Amino acid sequence: METAYKLRNSKFGPRVVDALKKRYFDAWYFDDPAEAADMLVSLIPKEHLVSWGGSMTVVELGIQERLAKEGFNLIDRDKASNFEERVELMRKALLCDTFLCGSNAISEDGQLVNIDNYGNRTAAMIFGPKQVIVVAGINKVVKTVEDAIVRARTIAAPLNIQRFPDIATPCNKTGSCANCVTQDSVCNYFVTIRLCKPAGRIKVILVGKNLSF
Repeated sequence: METAYKLRNSKFGPRVVDALKKRYFDAWYFDDPAEAADMLVSLIPKEHLVSWGGSMTVVELGIQERLAKEGFNLIDRDKASNFEERVELMRKALLCDTFLCGSNAISEDGQLVNIDNYGNRTAAMIFGPKQVIVVAGINKVVKTVEDAIVRARTIAAPLNIQRFPDIATPCNKTGSCANCVTQDSVCNYFVTIRLCKPAGRIKVILVGKNLSF
């Protein structure tokens, strides 16, 4: 079973990378998450100020800890002592040199689809940081942009909200998207990145494993 997945992914992943490149993203495919992590770190100049959005994929790969150990200058919102300080660090991250994040979904033709709560992650992807590095498991790839929106709303968001038991959204209670308009909704900003402009600013590392949600 594992061999079949690996063979399929080794054929499918590079095709998605080619589609991303046609839309002016820099992009790479790796079977091995460790090799993907090495590539990600190699793309960051040592003098860069680095920050990130909420990405369980980045966490799974151990990127933050590695950057800290290697002496990179980081903006880490998780070190804030209160919500106000956390927001201020998120604002500062919009002007960092390298911004790291995942993607809720990627279409086979190379478009990125993301849903955000406060908009800090999607804002940084669009404008601000000198470069954005997106790392995503192959489970994030779906057929079309429409499928990507559905995935972001009905799979990624209900799974992500489970990390926050105090947020009282319908999906946190039922596990299913209710298209809610509650004050606690985390599905507030929907962004599709159709093309990367300027070319190469957004770099996408696709990994042939299921990572995060």
